[in-house]
Amino acid sequence: MNSLVLDENTIQTLAARHETSAPQEILKVALERLPRVTFACSFGAEDMVILDMLARMNARVNVFYLDTHVLFKETYALIKAAKKHYQLTDLTRVEPKLTLTEQARQYGEELWQRDPNQCCNIRKVEPLKRHLQAYDGWMTGIRRDQAPTRAHAQAFEADKKFHLVKVNPLILWTDEDVWRYIDDHDVPYNALHAQGYPSIGCVHCTRPVKPGEDPRSGRWAGFAKTECGLHR
Repeated sequence: MNSLVLDENTIQTLAARHETSAPQEILKVALERLPRVTFACSFGAEDMVILDMLARMNARVNVFYLDTHVLFKETYALIKAAKKHYQLTDLTRVEPKLTLTEQARQYGEELWQRDPNQCCNIRKVEPLKRHLQAYDGWMTGIRRDQAPTRAHAQAFEADKKFHLVKVNPLILWTDEDVWRYIDDHDVPYNALHAQGYPSIGCVHCTRPVKPGEDPRSGRWAGFAKTECGLHR
């Protein structure tokens, strides 16, 4: 089990000090204070912004993604394009221990339709936990206005679930801020964003969002579930 490289008082002090700091400043501090840090890139709009910022900073940081084996073809296409655009020669692909066939054999076909929490645990949470054991901190693209479950996110947090420091540089940004940055810096993004998908997960558990709907209502539609378990 990891132990926090920074004590909780220090983390709280950093969070207060950088409550209104620019994302680039938060990333800079994280790189300075966390000897081993990794960036969880889902290749969603927010994460593409952070990826671009890190590239412009020439930051040496591990970048990884969770390949559940059921991502959209558009997501896989963006991963390929981003690897070339940002020269991500050491991009880490983190996979579940079970193949989809093995999962079906052990838990039944289409587990995501019956027990999405269990499916997310197998294909996302456990692989993430395994990857994070080698690091002191991880960076995410969480924003406070994305969902009520994220409303109290801090720039720096003691992640007690995974026992390391969590860094959220975009907490104060709005959706408009994200897309302004993407437009201003020609950041590549997932083609599904233009087709009504503000939040993109796995094929079977993501649908387009209608105008006026909550941005995350397209995730696990029909279930009382808004998070995959990575951030709660």
